[in-house]
Amino acid sequence: MTPSHYVQQQLDMLSAPLPVPVIESGIEEKIYTLLLSKKFRKYAVNPEYVEHIRSAIALNVSRGLPIKLTLVFGGYKLWRLPEAPEPDWAEVFSLIYYTNWLRPIAAIYKPGVIMDFYSDDVILEYMDNIPKSETEQYIAGFRNVLEFMKSYIPNNISFTLNRVGDQYRSYKDFIIELEQSIEDVKKTFGGLPTLTPEQAKLVELNVRVKPGQTDDPKWKEKVFLIHEGYARVSKRRPYYRCPDKIFVITRPLKDSIAVGTTKTSVVKFWIGVGVLKKQGDSFVPHVYSPKQLSEGNFSIENIHVDGLTGKNYTSMRVFS
Repeated sequence: MTPSHYVQQQLDMLSAPLPVPVIESGIEEKIYTLLLSKKFRKYAVNPEYVEHIRSAIALNVSRGLPIKLTLVFGGYKLWRLPEAPEPDWAEVFSLIYYTNWLRPIAAIYKPGVIMDFYSDDVILEYMDNIPKSETEQYIAGFRNVLEFMKSYIPNNISFTLNRVGDQYRSYKDFIIELEQSIEDVKKTFGGLPTLTPEQAKLVELNVRVKPGQTDDPKWKEKVFLIHEGYARVSKRRPYYRCPDKIFVITRPLKDSIAVGTTKTSVVKFWIGVGVLKKQGDSFVPHVYSPKQLSEGNFSIENIHVDGLTGKNYTSMRVFS
């Protein structure tokens, strides 16, 4: 089997009919069970959020509306990767994985599911020095991938894209609120935050440092302060922390369902690369971090899937 055949096969399987089970304990309970299936969920969900999940399901079902999920994501491709600034196979593999997670729900609940990708790209130029031209290129590419997936996913599953920046009247209004939020957080910290080793590494990974920026011994703390200020702006968290929405993420975080990005990966699709690993005559999809890419041996193989365009969809890293 070639990479092209494998990916096409995985896409074609998304529209295969599923057996519809007999619903004995109520549709809400069945949706809850499928949503928290251990086949897809990577980590436990804290009890308090379990109650919210049940409540959100009941609210949407009572209104005859789709089950609403929100995954907050970076809205960029990590600048350290050759694939940047466009999406690559990581986005495709993740969407295939999420479709397989949600298909059983769509099969039993006619209103279906909406999975909304909520993009943080508005902060990147201010915090990580990533030009707006690059984030716009990523967003355009991500929209294309979502459009491509419509041909394969059930009609009552919708993948949507919304952006924090679009919730403001203007970028200027966003910056005014952001800078006030940063000052408020600074007062809470009593100055600059003290970073854990993991937080410092995340800053180093994501920031494309400007000339002279690292001359400041506190540059990482200042970047993290921006991050914390941004997390508290009024148009971000309240968008998805609401009664009818369920928060989805790739790695463990309080009050969320952590499902990873493929069956074998929890690396965020926007900071990783989609690769295939050989398994007998077939493959297993992964999303690899820059560190994982550097530690393995792979070949570059040509690939073609009709409808997928862009510089990152003509080849594939294949690991043995």
